[in-house]
Amino acid sequence: MSKKLNIVFYGTPEFATGVLKKLHESNHNIKAVVTAPDKPAGRGRKLQQSDVKKFAVNNNIPVLQPTNLKSPDFIEQLQEINPDLQVIVAFRMLPKVVWSLPVMGTFNLHASLLPEYRGAAPINWAIINQEQKTGVTTFFIDDKIDTGAIIDQVETQIEKNENVGSLYDRLMNLGADLSLKTVNDIANNNISTRVQSNSSSLKAAPKLNNENTLIDFTKSAAEVTALIRGLYPYPVAKALFYNNDDELRCKIHTAVISEEKSDHVPPGTLLLKDKKLFIATKDYFIEVNRLQLPGKKAMEVKDLLNGYQFHPNARFYKG
Repeated sequence: MSKKLNIVFYGTPEFATGVLKKLHESNHNIKAVVTAPDKPAGRGRKLQQSDVKKFAVNNNIPVLQPTNLKSPDFIEQLQEINPDLQVIVAFRMLPKVVWSLPVMGTFNLHASLLPEYRGAAPINWAIINQEQKTGVTTFFIDDKIDTGAIIDQVETQIEKNENVGSLYDRLMNLGADLSLKTVNDIANNNISTRVQSNSSSLKAAPKLNNENTLIDFTKSAAEVTALIRGLYPYPVAKALFYNNDDELRCKIHTAVISEEKSDHVPPGTLLLKDKKLFIATKDYFIEVNRLQLPGKKAMEVKDLLNGYQFHPNARFYKG
């Protein structure tokens, strides 16, 4: 068994909670959790706790929620805790005064095989870019984003037609195991690090926004369906279409490549056949299985077509 370490854990979403749970159940001592301040959400705009905070509160772990990571009060709290090690999962960038505080350092878990896919959405972009494998990496924090010395990595295959939901869960479990292994290796002084490449050809994982989640039907069917899978179940790919002179922004939840070529019609052409909805891309039609119209719930296409009328000249396009 490894030496018992006092740890401060940083994280906010469910992905981080999986790691926190694994560390909490180990022989190590989680002295405090640092997470985002509660934020108003929903129709009532009630304050919502982060997933990490909910776990910490339920397990009697002290919670810190600084709005300013450089504030003297927060730094003083950390100094009083005096952690051996800090672990970060899906949290904002830490100032040097914070990450350099523990004697054993501060490491981050990132959901990619670094140095590829540095950034905010590595799981999404690995699927969007049709990678065959991805993984998780632990690395020591430095003064740039996701560039520090790599401690350890574990890889996994991306299955054909896999979406973000299933890959997210698998990487969360792999990340929890790797984080605990990394903590134990650090405790036992059993690590060797390697410097990351900074090649200009590395693929990035930028934050998702309204532009890069919008489907471009002039691309191939493989690229279009990869974008849809890479954004499902969240935040979901968007598509623009005209229907009887109305310009609408819908969400396409799921779609597959059909066997019918579409190179004889313009990309975005809509085809309704046998209660199925097809959209032309550069090479093949895709069959949309689940669609969400503006202000409506997502519906299976066969159910949607029972009540919604597409105009004969309706078409999809990229804005």
